[in-house]
Amino acid sequence: MGYVSTAQVIQRHNGNCQYYMICPAQLAQALEIQKGETIEWIVEDKYTLTLKRRNKTLKSKTQKVSK
Repeated sequence: MGYVSTAQVIQRHNGNCQYYMICPAQLAQALEIQKGETIEWIVEDKYTLTLKRRNKTLKSKTQKVSK
């Protein structure tokens, strides 16, 4: 099953621009992605990006994180 996403560009007044790729909610839920989770983008070639979780262990949604 595939999900389509459109690249968004924010043009800053200082000439810099920032690109955003939105992850559809259904895909994030299927992968159990959590808020603040670190994802690594790996460029395989010009047409292929691979996403890799950087976190070895995922914290459950009900578990509190001590500061």
